[in-house]
Amino acid sequence: MSSEIILEMQGISKSFPGVQALADVALQAHKGEVHAIVGENGAGKSTLMKILAGAYKKDEGTIILNGEAVDFRSPLDAQNSGIAIIYQEFNLASHLSAEANIYIGREPSSKPFGFIKQREIHKKSVELFEQLNVNIDPKKEVRYLSVCQQQITEIAKALSLNSSVLIMDEPTSALPENEVKDLFDVIRRIKEEGVSILFISHNLEDVFEIADRITVLRDGKHVATDLTSNVSRDKIVSWMVGRDIGDVNHRSDRVIGDEVVLKVENLNRKDVLFDINFELYKGEIMGIAGLLGAGRTELLRCIFGADPKTSGEVYLSGERCLIKNTTDSVDYGIAYVPEDRKQEGLFLGLTSRENLTAASLKEYTRYGFVDKKQENIVTSDYVDSMAIKLASHEQFVLNLSGGNQQKVLIARWLATNPKVLLLDDPTRGIDIGARAAIHELIFALANQGIGVVFVSSELPEVIKVSDRILVMARGLIAGEFSHEEVTQEKIMAAATETMLCDMPLDGD
Repeated sequence: MSSEIILEMQGISKSFPGVQALADVALQAHKGEVHAIVGENGAGKSTLMKILAGAYKKDEGTIILNGEAVDFRSPLDAQNSGIAIIYQEFNLASHLSAEANIYIGREPSSKPFGFIKQREIHKKSVELFEQLNVNIDPKKEVRYLSVCQQQITEIAKALSLNSSVLIMDEPTSALPENEVKDLFDVIRRIKEEGVSILFISHNLEDVFEIADRITVLRDGKHVATDLTSNVSRDKIVSWMVGRDIGDVNHRSDRVIGDEVVLKVENLNRKDVLFDINFELYKGEIMGIAGLLGAGRTELLRCIFGADPKTSGEVYLSGERCLIKNTTDSVDYGIAYVPEDRKQEGLFLGLTSRENLTAASLKEYTRYGFVDKKQENIVTSDYVDSMAIKLASHEQFVLNLSGGNQQKVLIARWLATNPKVLLLDDPTRGIDIGARAAIHELIFALANQGIGVVFVSSELPEVIKVSDRILVMARGLIAGEFSHEEVTQEKIMAAATETMLCDMPLDGD
């Protein structure tokens, strides 16, 4: 890491109606360093980065880039000055090739007719991928690339712009462990070329693996900046939340009922799920682990009726469920919190109240009219009990932090009074404080007798939360472990069992 300061942000402040998002924030980036920016949801990380990327205009403060004061009026302005940003939701055209995405809007063309120089685009794209030491076919359409390869395509695009500062927003949140390593190899290579990387992440393990320095924001203010080698994980967490967070762990004295609340029998979905059988007990937290593509999400969606099953049965408290769609599942007492809260869960253009009551709306409707008074009573109950931070019930859910969005989504399904709660990666992309709160909530719900099926991409989290763990591989259940006997090694051994290569071709 060079001592040369390439970027300096001083006294940055930004407010939105009713919210002071940033107050007098400072940040420095050295040439050729990975500088992590961490903090709870709502701490101001994304706002600060969007100001730097030209998406937001600062209210106060100064930005100095390569020794000169700059004031970006648009993302294009920032891009032309050497600032590139890779958002958590990629800015790629999925139907175009990787090379077309790299040079989209900047295609070299011949004069005077303006024909695009396809060979030149291909040659430069090959050189960029070689520079990053990755094996990606530039002519391959983006939709056929892995998430990691899509991210690297975004990085190649940034390099083609001669960017000196690269902002990466939650770059590892959707990556399996092996692809995280590949991404980090690429980050280290561009760091060696003098590019400064601003790395936003909730995953502190990733931060300590890749970052040279760490800046902590809390409630829109700068708390601390230090070398990664100088600080511990506990110190970073205490800076982030302003207090010590006691670790919420599985309790061996938890009481699980004898009643089977959910039974799945010979469940198949063509080419996806194969003869799935399990029982979930009242008050039990059953974790589901497995590698990417193992069928975890598909299993939850099939149980809930979001995807059709080929064959098999679902029973709730001994009653055979005739589930044709998700409405049937809700009526039986099954609730499902999807993995992607923004795309599949929340109505971003609606208020927090409207989102929270959406699945139980018939309870507040009489003669076609919604009783908003009753809606507000229910909303208040969940806002208080789940400590959801809202400016008001009418605040648009789009403007909430990720952790509070997730709490609203979980509250929506709890308002249906479910017997079974299906949770698909419920802590993905949220900060450590909100994660601990959701873990506490899961334990509380199980203690109330709700059966919980819990999917997580993080093995330590599955082990920590679950009473029992099913391991999936290629659409099959490949192993089952109690909380007392399970280890990460046992889960991985089951998830990668070579005998599964003889997978059946259909659900028979």
